[in-house]
Amino acid sequence: MSMPPLAPSPVLQGEPSPDRGSFQAPVLVGGVISRRQIRSITDGLTKVIIKTGGISIILCILGMCIFLVKEVIPLFQPPHATPAEQIALSPLERPSPSALIGIDEHQELAYVLRGDSLEFVFLGETTSAITKIPSRGLLPDGSVTALARALGKGHSLAMGTEDGRVIPVAIEFTQDFQGNERSIAPSVMVGTPMSAAPTPQPIIKIAYQSTDSEARIAALLEDEHLWLTTSRNISRPDGTTTASITQVDLTPTIPSRVTALTLASQAELLAVGTEDGKIFNFDLQEPAKPGLVEITQASERNEAITALAYLMGDRSLVVGDSSGQIAVWMPVREHATTNATHMTRIHRFTPQQRAITDITISQRDKGFITTDAGGEIRLHHSTSEQTLLTFAPHQGSLLSTYFSPKADGLVGLAENNKLVHYHIANPFPEITLTTLFSPVMYEGYDRPELVWQSSSGSDDFEAKFSLTPLIFGTIKGTIYAVLLAVPLAVLGAIYTAMFMHPDLRAKIKPTIEIMAALPTVVLGFLAGLWFAPVLERNFPAMTGMVLLMPVVIALSSGLFILLPASLKHRVRPGVEALLMMPIIVAVVWGCLETNAWWESFLFDGHFKQWIQTHLGLNYDQRNAIVVGVAMGFAIIPIIYSISEEALSNVPKNLIAGSLALGATRWQTLTYLVLISASPGIFSALMIGFGRAVGETMIVLMATGNTPIMDWSLFNGFRTLSANIAVEIPEAPHGGTLYRTLFLAGLLLFVATFLLNTVAELIRQRLREKYSQF
Repeated sequence: MSMPPLAPSPVLQGEPSPDRGSFQAPVLVGGVISRRQIRSITDGLTKVIIKTGGISIILCILGMCIFLVKEVIPLFQPPHATPAEQIALSPLERPSPSALIGIDEHQELAYVLRGDSLEFVFLGETTSAITKIPSRGLLPDGSVTALARALGKGHSLAMGTEDGRVIPVAIEFTQDFQGNERSIAPSVMVGTPMSAAPTPQPIIKIAYQSTDSEARIAALLEDEHLWLTTSRNISRPDGTTTASITQVDLTPTIPSRVTALTLASQAELLAVGTEDGKIFNFDLQEPAKPGLVEITQASERNEAITALAYLMGDRSLVVGDSSGQIAVWMPVREHATTNATHMTRIHRFTPQQRAITDITISQRDKGFITTDAGGEIRLHHSTSEQTLLTFAPHQGSLLSTYFSPKADGLVGLAENNKLVHYHIANPFPEITLTTLFSPVMYEGYDRPELVWQSSSGSDDFEAKFSLTPLIFGTIKGTIYAVLLAVPLAVLGAIYTAMFMHPDLRAKIKPTIEIMAALPTVVLGFLAGLWFAPVLERNFPAMTGMVLLMPVVIALSSGLFILLPASLKHRVRPGVEALLMMPIIVAVVWGCLETNAWWESFLFDGHFKQWIQTHLGLNYDQRNAIVVGVAMGFAIIPIIYSISEEALSNVPKNLIAGSLALGATRWQTLTYLVLISASPGIFSALMIGFGRAVGETMIVLMATGNTPIMDWSLFNGFRTLSANIAVEIPEAPHGGTLYRTLFLAGLLLFVATFLLNTVAELIRQRLREKYSQF
């Protein structure tokens, strides 16, 4: 029986290929794709996916960097002022030696008080609208010889007259909305006149402050006597009130001619400047007995003090003299152990060309404006100690200037009856490289300090944005975490890779790697709420463990070596560590049970008192030890896993060759394995270090978040990452705090980038150097 002819088998055909030898991947006749072609297509798609993913990651990182830089750049942009308008006012029939000017918070309506003439001027699109309130009827009769503004009181003014009276004037701006349109209407309230002195005389200079229950006036009369007048409202049983007036002549305590004076916003301090450059500081808490606190020589060349003003908060005094010098003075404690203070110059500014005639303070921050006799205006900031803006001199001197309530505008009145108006863009006056990274003399401090304190419950708070304590805290937390984690992780990896039994290694390594999956918020929670109190209660026992554990382990290892060979052979090589577990547990239990004995033996019965007495340190419950343990627990798995992989990947034939040539396992480890695996171990250390630098939740929950600069183990700190997490929810968008936090994020980004870059370069050098192993 004949067999049918077999069908011809498929014939492989191919074409010359420049990539793979002489031919491309063969295909089956009939259009069937071979496995080699499928593999080639898969490789091509994989390359595209990998390249696309890598480029996408680089673009994302670059986008993050660009966004951070975009948010930070405005912090360092210089402020600028834009001239808005100049308005000519009609001259007065009787020229006045003094004037005051002000503006509402929207910079739409200004007022000008010249003598007894009060005018309201609409600014902006309605510049020509000027409303004048006649003096007769609204303002009392009498020629006005001096004017004053109450510091920190908005638009509370006082007029001093030629007959020795002081007339309070309050101006308010009321907003009214009609649909979507807003209108502003001014109102004027004139108070009851008060006598500034027992005898009527023209008032030359005046300082005025008022509260809900009293008004206080310091008036310099024509006979050069300085009188302090306090008017208090006293409630009677029948529900009526009566005024109690106290007047004190301060002239006997001031031997020189008075040239400037100012009252603090709470009317508890009075500063008087004289023609010989001295400042007399009075405490007015007892109006009937004002106390002379201190006499300060504010001018080095005995120049006359021509302008004085307290900054917002009444702690710092701005002083200007006849030579154009400008300085900020503040009471500073002489010694840290006493409460005695003396006036100290804490900030000095570039002097102006002429005598300082006016100082206007900001109602929002520590900024102020100075005007000299030549009409030049300068904008300063006390905290940053910088002159931010200089306005071109005007024709003649300026009689008065005023900072808008939002510190975004300025109005001034010149001698030629012109009102000048500027818009000011100065959103971040307190930020400079000095305030961010160098010690700054803050109000209430004895010396320049590095402080982070972004907010307070008081409106007159001086914000402190030094990033140095946060950088210090980041470094401190990282160092303490690495000090604990690196020895345990690297030595554990060495033992696992070189000495541990394979069966035990197969169980230990996955268990440690699973630790890396534990959320850091859980670690922080356990560290802050469980481990920190446990450590505080058992600190002497923990100290005993640190001292006792190495001794016990060394003795146990020595005894194991001395055991007879017949007993040692019963223990499989590589599992000796299991024999140490009961001993370690026994030492831990024994130390905890004898905690009181350890405290008595090591710390004289009270470890906190001993630490404070002998080391000068305070023990905080949430401290660097707690963070070091918790953060070390978080980064040990990473360092251990990468180091163990690097050690295990050393070629086995090299290790076998070393052992065959007579080297011990320790010699092989020291001279071959560690050198060959050094690039991988170094990478593990850098990755762990980077993880510690950027860690947030552990340091947020376990440190106490106190931004202090102290290397002590027993207190906390605040890191850059934790500070961002704490502050960013409360930071106003686009504000100083908001952008400073983005600057902190940028610093973290740059530090991590530089760290990883340097680490990669070193790893490559190590790899090239030891590639022959």
